[in-house]
Amino acid sequence: MDPLTERTPRVVSAVKLLRTAERRKAGRFLVEGENSVGEALATRAVHDLFYTEDARQRYAELIGRAEAVGVRTSLVTDRAVRGLSDTVTPPGLVAVCDLLDVPLSDAVGPGTRLLAVPVSVSEPGNAGTVIRVADAVGADAAILAGDSVDPHNGKCVRASAGSLFHLPVVRERDTAAVLDSISAAGIQLLATAADGEVDLDDADDMLSRPTAWLFGNEAHGLDASVAARADHRVRIPIHGRAESLNLATAAAICLYSSARIQNHTRTDS
Repeated sequence: MDPLTERTPRVVSAVKLLRTAERRKAGRFLVEGENSVGEALATRAVHDLFYTEDARQRYAELIGRAEAVGVRTSLVTDRAVRGLSDTVTPPGLVAVCDLLDVPLSDAVGPGTRLLAVPVSVSEPGNAGTVIRVADAVGADAAILAGDSVDPHNGKCVRASAGSLFHLPVVRERDTAAVLDSISAAGIQLLATAADGEVDLDDADDMLSRPTAWLFGNEAHGLDASVAARADHRVRIPIHGRAESLNLATAAAICLYSSARIQNHTRTDS
């Protein structure tokens, strides 16, 4: 069978999913590479899998898994896969999956202990890394609030390294609704701030409670009105000469700190 080309209707339709508006319209997005495609297959959310001749040889087991669960698999030309990819060096393996975000009400409720809440985060690599960190520490969900990047953006998907498929991810443009829902569930809101009144090193008792960490925009931090809604503003102590920490690093430190205390508390009880 001849490989599909960049002009094949199915390929043309899939290429459109590189755009946010088309993803929302179709309810689907693209996933690239062995790791992310493998995690997608585990959720059974895959509709199509496109692969090059080279990828067929390298990822034969993965393609076989897709076929075994009823995914439509198709050999495509190198040119077609370049059109499906937004990377400089495409891995040659692209899946079409259902969108993964869930309603806010599914992520916040009884039993919720730890949430990552990036607010108006515009850099997809940072958003994906925060999702990956949230997954690594065992957070209950990641909530992208305000005017944040689409978590199904290709760079965000790659930065999440498969974690996008492991925990609930919420998109909610109404930041006030996110904060109201979290507070109503009895979860404290902690905001990162360079001039915060609480030092993270002294916050163990506070961190043992159900917590939602608010992380601000890369360039401007948290909006003042959002920071004002926090129960506490927390500063990360910097002992060296670095002026500040980037968003993803700050998120990793804060989420790990909460997980360490919460897991220790559970073990002791």
